[in-house]
Formats: sequence, structure tokens, C-alpha cells
Amino acid sequence: MKLYRTANGLVAEHEEHFYPVNGVSFNELVCDSDIHKTLMGVAHCEPPLTGVCLGELQAPIEDQDVWAAGVTYYRSRSARIEESQGGGDFYDRVYSAERPELFFKSAARNVVGPDKAVAIRQDATWSVPEPELALLISPKAEIIGYTIGNDMSSRDIEGENPLYLPQAKVYDRSCALGPCILIQKESISPATSIKLEILREGKSAFSGSTNLTELKREL
Repeated sequence: MKLYRTANGLVAEHEEHFYPVNGVSFNELVCDSDIHKTLMGVAHCEPPLTGVCLGELQAPIEDQDVWAAGVTYYRSRSARIEESQGGGDFYDRVYSAERPELFFKSAARNVVGPDKAVAIRQDATWSVPEPELALLISPKAEIIGYTIGNDMSSRDIEGENPLYLPQAKVYDRSCALGPCILIQKESISPATSIKLEILREGKSAFSGSTNLTELKREL
């Protein structure tokens, strides 16, 4: 089951059919004790949309905050240590620590949706996208869905001093989410891959991939 936020309201996708989700907000669905059952009920009770065109997709978030977990991949740990100017020990220690590195990434109003432009800081000289698995977590601290995120980062600023991480990571349009929320009762497969491709003037400038088996911590 997939859930989209569109300019015309919420839409659920099930078995390649699309259904309008009426009378409930995204915020209310996040608080639903069984969101999967609720959306399956929509698919069984509502006629599917015909000639569907989702139109303008919005980021699958309403009033929620976005938090991020850092140094969760071995490659991430190695890269941060290499880039850090004398602060590499911090990254090595948090990678091995019981408590993860968690930091505030974005308020919902600053999140970018599909096909929208992210931003970079004017005072940064090295800005990079970081493709991430994003979790939709209920107020009861339960994982109820998954989506894709882009954690834009100013690597040169963070590399100068680890305490500059908020400046490197938290600014308007530094976070992108979407295009939808994958909602399922079972955990997402560890074999799930995350891919990134940067296109410049229609040509591939960079591409790479990883999978969830490379994660240091369980979701």
C-alpha cells in the first residue's frame, strides 16, 4: 500500500489502482492505530479512480518534524573521519556507541516534495545530496511507513568542526521527501537498495547505490 499527498488530497495506491482517501487528514492517519487496515478498507470500499493523474505531488508530511540519524553506514563513518579536520574520533566513537547520533533536520514547512528544487548554502563550497531511507513513526513510536529522503549537507562546513553540524544540515529546503509513503505491516527487507543519480543537462554526472544490509543499527 502506498500513500500520496497531492494538491487535490490524499490518494492510496493498491495493486496498481488508485483510491481517494476522503474525510481524514495526513496527521490523523499518522495517529491511526492501524493505518494499514484503514487504507485497505478504503481500497475495498471506494471505487478506483479512472484515468488517474496524481498531478502535483507534495511531500508526504504535514505537521511532523524530520529527525535524522547520523553515521549509520560504515562508508559514512569512514568518509566523516577522512573529511573531519581533527575531529574524526567523534565519528568513530558515535558509530560504535550504544546511543545513536540523532539531530533535528527540518520542520515540515521547509521540506521539499517530489520534482522540487532543494537548496544549498551560499557560504558552503561543497554541498552534496545524501539519499536516505526515511521512516514514518507514529506518536506511539511505531514504524508505520517508509519513504525516500534527501539529506542535503554542506560537507565543508561539517568537516571544519563537528559542532557545525546544525549549520551544515539544517536550513530551508535542505530536506526532500517522497514521492509517497510505503505502508506495510512487515518490516522493510534488509535487501532493499537505495540508488542515487545526479543528472546534469540530461547526462549522468554521478550514480551510486547501497542497501540496508550496510546499516550499522537496526531500524
